Amino acid sequence: MVVGRCAWCGTDPLYVAYHDTEWGVPERDARALWEKLVLDGFQAGLSWITILRKRDNFREEFEGFDPERVAGWDEARIARALQNPGIIRHRGKIAATVKGARLFLQIEAAEGFAPFLWSFTGGGPILNRFETSAEVPTATPESIAMSKALKKRGFNFCGPVITYAFMEATGMVNDHVTTCHRHAAITRMSVRE
Repeated sequence: MVVGRCAWCGTDPLYVAYHDTEWGVPERDARALWEKLVLDGFQAGLSWITILRKRDNFREEFEGFDPERVAGWDEARIARALQNPGIIRHRGKIAATVKGARLFLQIEAAEGFAPFLWSFTGGGPILNRFETSAEVPTATPESIAMSKALKKRGFNFCGPVITYAFMEATGMVNDHVTTCHRHAAITRMSVRE
């Protein structure tokens, strides 16, 4: 039996597993959302499969993406991360992660990081019904608004294309094409209560 699937994941087993189990599943955990936002920022200029292949290394280097721990990094700790060949060794992106951890803590304390991010979709997923990948946008008014709000608060590497990819991955939008076996399942998970 041939399983319909979004074309972007191709046949790489790691990519297929990510597509079939993670991509588009609504995520409400603040720490998990921050991790994904950071990784999408590291993807800038690269392919997602590159980041996915290094994700375990990122998790180890960034202490499980614990914002409190990463927020305490100093220049020496950043320099140590720059020596890790298992991650993307980009000083600006690593420094942005440390800054982002501090900003995360501020937002989490004030209003909650997850509610802040989900507010750009009205608190629930946007359920798209694209038939082909050619119909899927790279940015939307919601991702533009999220990008502007994040930048205003001081985040980096969060342009509207990055924030849209983040929204897709975390289930804020369902962009599985209608011929994909995951479209209906994600839609069922996403129904607002």
